Amino acid sequence: MLRHLHSIPGLIVALVVTVIAATGAMLAILPAWEQAQSTGSPAGVSVATLAEAVAEKYPGVERIERKPSGALVVYYFEGDAPGADVVDPTTGDKIEPYAPSDFARTVTQLHRSFFAGNTGRVIAGVGAAAMLLLSLTGIMLLANRLGGWRKLFSPIRGDGIRRWHAELGRLALPGLTVSALTGLYMSLATFGMISDGSDAEPDFPDAVAGTEAMAIGDIAPFKATSLDNLRELRFPYQGDLNDAFTLTTADGMGYVDQATGELMNYMPNGMVKSVYETVFMLHTGQGLWWFALLLGPSALAVPFFAATGVLIWWRRRAATPRIADNHGAQSADTVILVGSEGNTTWGFAKTLHEALTAAGHKVHTGAMNDLAKSYKHAERMFVLAATYGDGAAPASARQFLDKLSTIPTAPQFPVAVLGFGDRQFPRFCGFGREVEEAIVARGWHQFAPFATIDRQSVQEFARWGEEIGQRIGTPLSLVHVAARPKTARMVLVERVDYGTEVQAPTSVLRFAAAEGERNGLVARLFRPSLPRFHAGDLVGILPPGSDLPRFYSLASSARDGVLEICVRKQPGGLCSGYLHGLTPGDAIEAFVKPNPAFRPRRGKQPLILIGAGTGIGPLTGFIRNNSGRRPIHLYFGGRSPNSDFLYREDLRTWLTDRRLSGVRTAFSRSEERAYVQHKLTADADVLRHMISRGAQVMVCGGRDMAQGVVAALEKVLHPLGLDVGTLKEQGLYVEDVY
Repeated sequence: MLRHLHSIPGLIVALVVTVIAATGAMLAILPAWEQAQSTGSPAGVSVATLAEAVAEKYPGVERIERKPSGALVVYYFEGDAPGADVVDPTTGDKIEPYAPSDFARTVTQLHRSFFAGNTGRVIAGVGAAAMLLLSLTGIMLLANRLGGWRKLFSPIRGDGIRRWHAELGRLALPGLTVSALTGLYMSLATFGMISDGSDAEPDFPDAVAGTEAMAIGDIAPFKATSLDNLRELRFPYQGDLNDAFTLTTADGMGYVDQATGELMNYMPNGMVKSVYETVFMLHTGQGLWWFALLLGPSALAVPFFAATGVLIWWRRRAATPRIADNHGAQSADTVILVGSEGNTTWGFAKTLHEALTAAGHKVHTGAMNDLAKSYKHAERMFVLAATYGDGAAPASARQFLDKLSTIPTAPQFPVAVLGFGDRQFPRFCGFGREVEEAIVARGWHQFAPFATIDRQSVQEFARWGEEIGQRIGTPLSLVHVAARPKTARMVLVERVDYGTEVQAPTSVLRFAAAEGERNGLVARLFRPSLPRFHAGDLVGILPPGSDLPRFYSLASSARDGVLEICVRKQPGGLCSGYLHGLTPGDAIEAFVKPNPAFRPRRGKQPLILIGAGTGIGPLTGFIRNNSGRRPIHLYFGGRSPNSDFLYREDLRTWLTDRRLSGVRTAFSRSEERAYVQHKLTADADVLRHMISRGAQVMVCGGRDMAQGVVAALEKVLHPLGLDVGTLKEQGLYVEDVY
């Protein structure tokens, strides 16, 4: 529901909100510009002094207005021709003609009414309401994604577009909320739906002296009012002794008898008037120019939100699979319920649906939010539950637990829960585990233990399918192929081989963009280039004869000019065998998958890199690009220094040029028979010192190694009152584990 409240208004009013925000950002500059041009009002100068001087120099004066910037403008008639001048606050001398900018006037009309009168004002009001709704629902969605309000300012993980949509939203939210709320208030006041306080102005006095006017400089209320407090002074109509001055200050409004100087019918500003003036000041920045400059950048973010929001919505919609042969919930023998945020899990559900349908089952696939109280013909149920952010329910499953609690009796059919998540988060598959625990607590029978899929691993999904097939007596081949991104043709240009003499080959493979079929000038103009990527991202490679991409962590970034991976040849490994069989000049088709969760944080704080085997690959990419010479300490583990010391010469070079601060190696088949966790324990004091200074720990390699590293670091961190979970929440411990 919250997702719909955020996305639907955004899609409907994207253009309106963008225009309002863009013009608002332009108008936010005006108060600062006017402030810079204004001479201001010197302290101690009274309204009496200025009014007397102006009356002498401008016989046809109508009124004096003090602008929020402090500029004083005299409006007058010279004959029948109106005029307006900016005047000196002490002498009343003309400084320059007052001429509001045509550009500012045009932008203001576009901002407030789209040049469409009251109809346009209604549209602008709806736009302000939509912006307020988008701001509030957006921050609520972000809080859900990060695991609660207390984690609202923790690091945001995710792919580029969604991450920057959330990052910029978090920064712009205060300004957008103020702009939207105050804009909505002013719109409602414009149409009289709420009061702006103008209906509480004092009535004109019933009688004035009607005799000869006294000298303006002697009028006591004027002498008692400083220019800083003046808003407007209206002069009596020339020659009309029964008219009066109208004095408006920051505190209230009243009339002044021109003959006696008496202040009559004075009415101080009420609460409603004060609130409206405060709202007006916050929204326009008039009188608060520095605040307007803070609001301007927030408004400039809205066009970015609109564009990325539409793109995110379109990607989510395009990624939702169309499931064929989807039986009704009450006629199916197998029910698949899906909890997904970005629709990726729906793709896995479709693969399971198709495999079960091919085996002769009647399958219904729907959202977890659509959980029914009963399924008449169901013999089994699968719940595929993704976790949103750090343990939150995804969009299509937020109502599931509430609906589950209303079902009085457990069904007769068994249930299997499969969780999808990312091990980078402390609460890996947290929502899936919560679902599994709730089902058990309600007495539902499970026919398979809770299982997890890390970062959409198709290999893990296929293994789970084999186990499920055995349990239900229906062989299942879950060959899931995600929507394949556009591939790029890459040519192997260099390879460095290790371990061939001990029959444990590992190769560093470097690829360049393949030349196209063009010739001559066209070829020179359209030179091939690698896709954009960073060290730590993933490259997907489809070996011949397989529809399943294999992913490898990248040991280079695009600016290095090559795409580099480190691959160990696995016994019977289809893709690793294919890659090890390549020779320079051979080409592959590959695509890059961003992995922004596994990148060093910006800054000068130390990096502690821990890797074993081919896990050193992306870590070397971080070192290679350490042009700023931040402290980087590498812990590397392998089997033997004679066959497995990957990147040995590169590490020596980086130590010499100080891109690398230190290396600690551990080889399990050497005399010391050590693993990286042993080196971590031995360096406990040094590690504690670096971590206390904000060092980030990055781990890459096999799962067993990673578990050993966690156990060792828990002991290292204990004296600091920290643990690995805390570091993960702070973005100071990240891992790429396989």
